[in-house]
Amino acid sequence: MKPNPSTRSRTIASAVAALAIAGATIGAANAGAATISPADTAFTAPGTIVVSTPASFGVPVSCSINLVGSTSPDGSSATITDAQISGSNRLCNLPVLQNLPWTLTPTSATTGEVSNVGFSLVGYKCGPATLAGSFDNMTNTLTATNQPMSGNCTINSLSVQPDPAFTLS
Repeated sequence: MKPNPSTRSRTIASAVAALAIAGATIGAANAGAATISPADTAFTAPGTIVVSTPASFGVPVSCSINLVGSTSPDGSSATITDAQISGSNRLCNLPVLQNLPWTLTPTSATTGEVSNVGFSLVGYKCGPATLAGSFDNMTNTLTATNQPMSGNCTINSLSVQPDPAFTLS
């Protein structure tokens, strides 16, 4: 027995709809499934940060930075509990970090976000902001560029290398 054309169209449409729903469900499950390993581990992440603020009259200032924190037991995020900023420019020694802890959440195997980032510098308040960055598993480097913050501040660039090395997946 042959199905009539309208039945065949409904059957094909139902199959396509079912596949679309299944695909959307799988995609949604994978979208939130990025993780950091090793899980449940303390880390440091030394590197460099270049920031423009009203305190620097908008001129980019390059400093050393060392983030300190730990990854969550399930690897779904990392908590940054402290950061030391230093450098030869006298402004590098003056930032007061705000809104700690900051949360690093991987959004894919190559990207992540650091939320609630803020600091003040000689009376100017920068942030809080969510910074978007990329991560390279091969070089163990987290980078962010051109991240605007409230207060007329910009993180021009950030590059840190976690120790122990992270793997995002």
